[in-house]
Amino acid sequence: MRLQGKVCLVTGGAAGIGRATAERFAEEGATVVICDLNEEQGQATAAAIGPAASFYKVNVADRQAVQTWVDGVVAQHSRVDVLVNNAGVLRDSTLVKVKDGELVKQMSEADFDLVIAVNLKGVFNCTQAVVPHMIRQGGGVILNASSIVGLDGNFGQTNYVATKAAVIGMTKVWARELGRAGIRVNAIAPGFTATEMVTAMPENVLAGMKGRTPLGRLGEPRDIANAYLFLASDEASFITGEVLRVDGGIVVGT
Repeated sequence: MRLQGKVCLVTGGAAGIGRATAERFAEEGATVVICDLNEEQGQATAAAIGPAASFYKVNVADRQAVQTWVDGVVAQHSRVDVLVNNAGVLRDSTLVKVKDGELVKQMSEADFDLVIAVNLKGVFNCTQAVVPHMIRQGGGVILNASSIVGLDGNFGQTNYVATKAAVIGMTKVWARELGRAGIRVNAIAPGFTATEMVTAMPENVLAGMKGRTPLGRLGEPRDIANAYLFLASDEASFITGEVLRVDGGIVVGT
């Protein structure tokens, strides 16, 4: 019961790594507050976890919606001990595609802006809304979802990689700024993980992912959730400003 009595917020908590994290935190005694845009899945996740969980439909890219959510949680529970900035989207495309010297395709501005808004601005919005409450209560934990591609890059993911690299930078800045207030800030960099989105990919793509992972398998959402649990707990009380790879030893190819 490493999170007994803690109030923990998990963005993008309806499915995948977010759901596994919410479940794992609740198993360890936390009160878990999930937000997501998928209301049906979010309600189902909260119901499956039980009375320790609640769900709110929130777009993390909308600052006012985030502020209303966080203030409502504090009004109900009096505190926020842990924020997991897990919400994210993909809109993959190469920067440009040229055939016979002619530009035939490129990453759209709309797809670039959407990924930045959710994966980067969303992390900023949620953290900035939560931190004043954590300062007033004397401490807390911020955990940010980066990715191994934020460290190593990846083909066809200019927008996604930009956000995941930037999240690492923000993690390190906030660890410096907020440490004196008793707030620890760390990031997780998952490798290929068997979320619903990934397991729906063609078998040859999944085989390629496994082939580049020395442990020979995809990560499970619970593998990532266990890393979040450790960093959220007092066992990690002297760890801040770090990026923990949870990737099976992966080597990202070109």
